[in-house]
Amino acid sequence: MVNSHGRFVWYELMTTDMEGAKAFYANVVGWGARGASMPGPAYSLFTTIGESPVAGVMSLPQHASRTSVTPHWIGYVGVDDVDAAVSRTKQLGGAVYVPPSDVPGVSRFSVVADPQMATLALVKGLKSGQAQSAQLGAPGRVGWHELLAADWEQAFAFYGELFGWRKAESHTGVMGAYQGFSAGGETIGGMFTKPATLPLPFWLYYFNIDDILAAAKRVEAGGGQILYGPTPVPGGALIVHCTDPQGAIFALLDKGNRKALGYVYFERVAPRDPADAPNRR
Repeated sequence: MVNSHGRFVWYELMTTDMEGAKAFYANVVGWGARGASMPGPAYSLFTTIGESPVAGVMSLPQHASRTSVTPHWIGYVGVDDVDAAVSRTKQLGGAVYVPPSDVPGVSRFSVVADPQMATLALVKGLKSGQAQSAQLGAPGRVGWHELLAADWEQAFAFYGELFGWRKAESHTGVMGAYQGFSAGGETIGGMFTKPATLPLPFWLYYFNIDDILAAAKRVEAGGGQILYGPTPVPGGALIVHCTDPQGAIFALLDKGNRKALGYVYFERVAPRDPADAPNRR
């Protein structure tokens, strides 16, 4: 993957209903879907205009349900050396859920967690040209990456050491600081200390959308739930936080203005029961 170290390059949805998820996101975000020739369990690709892949979708493994893991989105961050990054993750106090593994002819990856147990994946492509381009402003792409941390300052120290992320613009809201972070000189996301009502830290991914009010209606009409918003945030963007019908949490971002998002308060996202929260693998 060219110039991908420290950048989010791929996303996957782990779900209990692949066909239902395909239909839901096609209606809400406008994605298409097609099968992928991958070894192992069935795997499909979400695609944007022009059949360009933007994310993958696969069934939540049966063993996951036995350990209370619920449907969720996971982001993949490109690294120069997966094995070295996994070793560094452990040195910095993180955990490894899936050790470095090869997808033949595609990539080498590992699923890890930061010291506060927010999950993400590390990946290095085995073929040049496979990295997803950093199109933060393109329709249907992920336009923002947000970490709801147990302690954002400790989390930033970890990711700064692991990926070389740097602090970008910050804002202060009623619950404290919202810190933007950059990779390769481009601001790609933000992090803040989550409300105590959220039992687990997690990463939230924002999908670029046209007409966010209409999209929010499509979420509810399709069996999803609105957790927060739609609402304006600093910089002029509009956002909404949602769950899909299977319970995976995601967010939508109005693509009309994509400056720094600023502080977001998850007043309505707190699950009623810890088992409903996004769980790590």
